[in-house]
Amino acid sequence: MTAHTISLTSSAFENGAPIPRCHTGDGEDLSPPLAWTGVPEGTQELALVCDDPDAPTPQPWVHWVLFNVPPHVTSLPEGVPRKPRLSEPVMATQGVNSWVSDNTGYRGPAPPKGHGTHHYHFVLYALDQRVTLPPSADKAGLMKAMKGHVLATGKLTGTYQR
Repeated sequence: MTAHTISLTSSAFENGAPIPRCHTGDGEDLSPPLAWTGVPEGTQELALVCDDPDAPTPQPWVHWVLFNVPPHVTSLPEGVPRKPRLSEPVMATQGVNSWVSDNTGYRGPAPPKGHGTHHYHFVLYALDQRVTLPPSADKAGLMKAMKGHVLATGKLTGTYQR
């Protein structure tokens, strides 16, 4: 198990606080701005996963899979485009989320109405090597490729309910 040495924050919400509507499926569905510090030396790549373990599904509902982020990058702006391969605002590859269609890039919280408060875990991984995965990679594929190569992690949790 790696230590949570990376500090992951958002200017849109505090850790444990509600995610603003504009970053949800009820709003504009924009990815929230994220920033981090504490990436360890030797990091070759960063990867990010956002999921909802409170979803009424066998596995957590995946909202975002992002990898191939260069180690010198320290933030992501609001509204990262939903394209498989990014050259702006940063170089990165986006995998697939749990939606059946429009499943590339970030999709915001949209829990079932009346299901209570859901927790959305944004986890940033510092890796000691680059992963070679296609944009069609899902969370399971990314986790398998990262196994044994995680130097550090950072976690930010937001909440949302309908």
